[in-house]
Amino acid sequence: MLPWFNMQDQDFEEILDRLPEELPILPLRNTVAFPFIVMPLAVGIQRSVELIEEVERGNRLVGLVAMEDPSVEVPGPGEVYQVGTLAIIHRVMKGDHGTLTVFIQGLERIRIQEWTQEKPYLMARTELAPDITEESLVEEALRRNVSDIAVQLAYLIPQFPDEAASFIEQLEDSRLLVYLLASNLRVGVEDAQKILELDHLTDKLQFLGEVLAHELEVRQIGQQIQERAKEEIDQSQREYYLRQQMEAIREELGEDDEGLREAEEYREQIEKAGMTEEAKEEALRELKRLEKMPPQAAEYWVIKTYLDWLISMPWQKATEDQPGIEHAHVVLDEDHYDLDDVKERILEFLAVRQLRLEREEELEEDQSTLLQGRPIEGHGAILAFIGPPGVGKTSLGQSVARALGRKFTRMSLGGMRDEAEIRGHRRTYIGAMPGRIVQAIKRAEVKNPVFMLDEVDKIGSGWRGDPSSALLEVLDPQQNHAFRDHYLDVDFDLSEVLFICTANTTTTIPAPLLDRMETIRLDGYTEYEKLHIAQKYLVPRQLKVNGLRPAEIEFPEEGLRKIIRDYTREAGVRQLERQIGKSCRKVAMQVAAGDVEDVVLVNAEQAHEFLGKPRYRFEAALRTERPGVATGLAWTPTGGEVLFVESAIMPGKENQLILTGKLGEVMRESARIALSYVESHAEELGVDGELSKGKIHLHVPSGAVPKDGPSAGITLVTALVSLLTKRPVNSDIAMTGEVTLQGQVLPIGGLKLKVMAAHRSGIKKILLPKLNEVDSDDIPAEIRKDIALVLVEDVNEVLAEALGASSTA
Repeated sequence: MLPWFNMQDQDFEEILDRLPEELPILPLRNTVAFPFIVMPLAVGIQRSVELIEEVERGNRLVGLVAMEDPSVEVPGPGEVYQVGTLAIIHRVMKGDHGTLTVFIQGLERIRIQEWTQEKPYLMARTELAPDITEESLVEEALRRNVSDIAVQLAYLIPQFPDEAASFIEQLEDSRLLVYLLASNLRVGVEDAQKILELDHLTDKLQFLGEVLAHELEVRQIGQQIQERAKEEIDQSQREYYLRQQMEAIREELGEDDEGLREAEEYREQIEKAGMTEEAKEEALRELKRLEKMPPQAAEYWVIKTYLDWLISMPWQKATEDQPGIEHAHVVLDEDHYDLDDVKERILEFLAVRQLRLEREEELEEDQSTLLQGRPIEGHGAILAFIGPPGVGKTSLGQSVARALGRKFTRMSLGGMRDEAEIRGHRRTYIGAMPGRIVQAIKRAEVKNPVFMLDEVDKIGSGWRGDPSSALLEVLDPQQNHAFRDHYLDVDFDLSEVLFICTANTTTTIPAPLLDRMETIRLDGYTEYEKLHIAQKYLVPRQLKVNGLRPAEIEFPEEGLRKIIRDYTREAGVRQLERQIGKSCRKVAMQVAAGDVEDVVLVNAEQAHEFLGKPRYRFEAALRTERPGVATGLAWTPTGGEVLFVESAIMPGKENQLILTGKLGEVMRESARIALSYVESHAEELGVDGELSKGKIHLHVPSGAVPKDGPSAGITLVTALVSLLTKRPVNSDIAMTGEVTLQGQVLPIGGLKLKVMAAHRSGIKKILLPKLNEVDSDDIPAEIRKDIALVLVEDVNEVLAEALGASSTA
């Protein structure tokens, strides 16, 4: 900005007398013009050049308004602010390529009333909008405050001349002070426009004072940072010179160098660490570099940290496995109830691993001819426990470690998106660290721990890489004997580590990664199993956690069954343990208050008092008491679920189908197939007249939960037939199965989990595909005693069971 100059009152009045009815408007980019202020403008747009040339030939008056969006190349009436400044052109200088440099002075605020022209340049009807002044004590106080802040700010800005501060102090015109400071100090375009648009001078002073106070605080903090940095640099230089003098004194006195002693200690530790040849060579090479560096060098500590990591790794340290499968069987039985199939598969895995290790030399000799002399790498597959939450996947891994007598370490992979968390960061980065695999091995202090990788199905991927791809090398027995972390940059043998992965589902695990695992499924527990788990494991653990004695609280069988049925509905036992813990806390509070004289029996009534109203109840009877509702079964990564299919018919376009409940594409197709089957067999089903009444609406409740898959086919058909025949579905029946256009019932997956969910919900009869008969052997015997499994091949069989007389188990 150029210095302002004073214009005589008569000159100002003469100019205002020449103010035309319509005024040419010049949009300003990233600039706000103020009254009284002289400023140069660079004009390059052809439209603006024509405007300036026209105004220069006329009365030299022009309206200056700021653009709302500076990125617009040629702004229109709706892209500029409506309050601007009336200015007069003092001088125009022509530049290169048709550009102009225009010196203008602001005269007064104007407000645009109406736009009258857009081409060749903007013109508008305007009115003068002088500032409203009061000449009050408040205005004087605000002026002095702004003046004081501006003087302090002027001393902190190097570009300001020394006379600027004294000039600001002497300036008594509040209006001129506002516009002068707003145009010359660091005020953003939006704040500057707000200052221009405020009508009252006191409001302008108030807002400008806040803006300048913020800028003053930023400048003061910046100055403190610069002074602190200068002091630190001076201190570092002083320490450097002192150290140089100390080294010279030591050399004169013949004293041993501390750095030499430290290097010798590192050399001894490297020899004792049992590193591989590659790692030892790298460590010694880095040690030579360390000896030549002063401790003040930044890389000195980088190398030192790297050597510490290499030395601390368990290159040769390992625990000896406990011999005998019998011991492993005892440990698994002690830690986990039931799960016989899972335990058997784990014992098979451990037996094979033990034999391979015991007969490794013999096997290598026998296979050397087939492999043309190449050694056998790896010791078998990687175990993966797949099942709903709370079924004991992590604790099974701990039991395997206890059975083998190995140390246990774990790492959660849920939400991991950075490949460097597996492989580590290269040492070129500041603050680089090894990956979490190497860190966990270091914490275990042995090279053969049981390493659990939790939530392997929840690994993410992003621009930092794909962690699941990095895990391919870790979990491949043919490759992990030479795992190379980016930070260590030497091979480390992971082949003796027993990796165990856990996941809720295999659908989200990448196929190459899943191919390297041997999956063991844990489908969940029955009520009988949960009861025994609670009595044997959960209750004693919660008594210990809550500081209670067995003589103070007891959980009889009826109380535990009440908790299992009315307060939990899960495949695992995590929620069950929480409810037992909640009951224990209630008793602990009574014991602490001295209100307990005898043992507290948590029976059915007491459980209701401690835990409140039941969270779950048998909904099938209530839901299916009206025609058009059928009970189905679904599979989710957290276990089986019971779902309900509702249907309704209403006036509208015939054969129109409405689907709601956040259904996936496959399930929507199943609904269309179900309706097509009913339409094609309408006469046979006795619903011919009902279908012509209007449109049909199918809804699956819990609308916020996505649902997909073909297994609800027969449920959809049953709900439609129930609606059209006005016959309710038997309340104690649930069903699952895919349906075809011909009415055949096709097999489905996840049968065991679905049947267990039905059992938890009080269902007494389940209709399932005949082709799933082979899968029914997996269903626990105690559930098969309580539920009748009806095998069906055709929809007619389904309708006969579901819409017939009330069923019995």
